[in-house]
Amino acid sequence: MGQIALEGLEFFAFHGFYDEEQKIGNKYGVDLYIETDLHAAGASDNLDETVNYERLYKLVLHEMVTPARLLEHLGHRILEAIFQEFPFVEQVKVSVSKFNPPLGGICHRARITLEKSRT
Repeated sequence: MGQIALEGLEFFAFHGFYDEEQKIGNKYGVDLYIETDLHAAGASDNLDETVNYERLYKLVLHEMVTPARLLEHLGHRILEAIFQEFPFVEQVKVSVSKFNPPLGGICHRARITLEKSRT
C-alpha cells in the first residue's frame, strides 16, 4: 500500500447554506489523501496502474462547480466520485475548507474531514 496526496487545491465556488452564499461565492480548499497499492506503478512506471493526478483534479473540480448547501455533502460527493472513478483505491480521506465563512466574527476557515474505506 501507499498514499497519494493532493494538498492545497483551491477553488472559487458557490456553496453555502444561505442563498446569498450561493450567489456571491467564496474560496474553498480541498486536501485529498488516497490509499492504494503503488507497487505495480512503481515497478512498471505506467500511469495506467496508479491514480492519475490530472483526472483526480478534474473530478474534484466537477464536484466543486456543482453547488452544495453543506461542506459535508460536498465532501461525501467527492469521496463517492473517487471510489467510482478509481476502483482500485482502498481508502480516501478528504478535507474541504471554506475560507472566511460568514459567522459574524473572525474565522480563517471552516473545515470538514471525511474518511471512507472500500468495503
